[in-house]
Amino acid sequence: MIGMGYRTIKTAIGAGLAIWIASLFDLEFASFAAIIVIMCIEKTKKKTLHSIQKKFFASLLSLILGSIFFELLGYHPITLTLFILFFVPVLVKTRTQEGFITSIVVVLHIYTVKEANLENLLNELYIIFIGIGIALLVNSIMPSFKKEIEQYKKDIENKFSTILYQFSTFLKDSEQEWDGKEIVEVENILNQAKNLTIQDVENHLLRKENKDYYYLEMREDQLEILKQMVAIIGIVSSSKLEVKQRGMLASIFLNISQHVDSGDTTIALKLLEEYEESIRETELPKTREEFEIRANLFYLNFEIKNYLIIKKNIFNRTNV
Repeated sequence: MIGMGYRTIKTAIGAGLAIWIASLFDLEFASFAAIIVIMCIEKTKKKTLHSIQKKFFASLLSLILGSIFFELLGYHPITLTLFILFFVPVLVKTRTQEGFITSIVVVLHIYTVKEANLENLLNELYIIFIGIGIALLVNSIMPSFKKEIEQYKKDIENKFSTILYQFSTFLKDSEQEWDGKEIVEVENILNQAKNLTIQDVENHLLRKENKDYYYLEMREDQLEILKQMVAIIGIVSSSKLEVKQRGMLASIFLNISQHVDSGDTTIALKLLEEYEESIRETELPKTREEFEIRANLFYLNFEIKNYLIIKKNIFNRTNV
């Protein structure tokens, strides 16, 4: 059903439950408990807790200050006006302006009954506690995003594999064609995955680390390296000059493309060491073109090594 999301269902159940409980205790303004639930339920547990803290403090403050205002100045519209003019700067000062609406509703209840006695004050507190309690209860149940995140990770690895394979192909054969769309696609996937992972992090209040988030940060750093390499790959592949290291580096890219999903970088790093050794043993370039190609190949070697080191460090840290 359109608009019938998980959060909508929880809000509906929570609102009804809050009114029912408040009515059981025969509280005045029982519907206010439902309003609190509706206004407190957020997309994540962390945001819900933050919202509840702000609204509770603001409502408590308004209950105390509003009662003082009305008892001293009388239950008149002008008193309500003066209270709001005084109260809003207080909320801004205490950084609880998010609770303005709920706090004003509390004050209006006192204004309506025109008596700030213990019974009326306790009535408001009970309603606030019921609303907050139900909001915490229904929002403690959150869907798991693990399956979606794992699918995103597989999609990212497939795109990385394709990009690296294309790099290898271009180094071997300059006649190949590639529009580079995978780079744009994987960037979009990374953004979607990070948004979902952040939501998952905020649903686990006691969890200090999130391996999926670190993994995605690693892939973002690696993607930046791949994007920087695109232009250089194009320059090298446009040359018809036969250079020994060109084929060697193409083979290394091919190997890396076949093991994107693995945390073991030992083989690839060893191949790069052998590649660097071959550079040291090769005679110096004889032409300007050969010098430029070999310089660019050395740059690609440097960047792909950084790509692997980023991966090695994050896998050692988190074992993702």
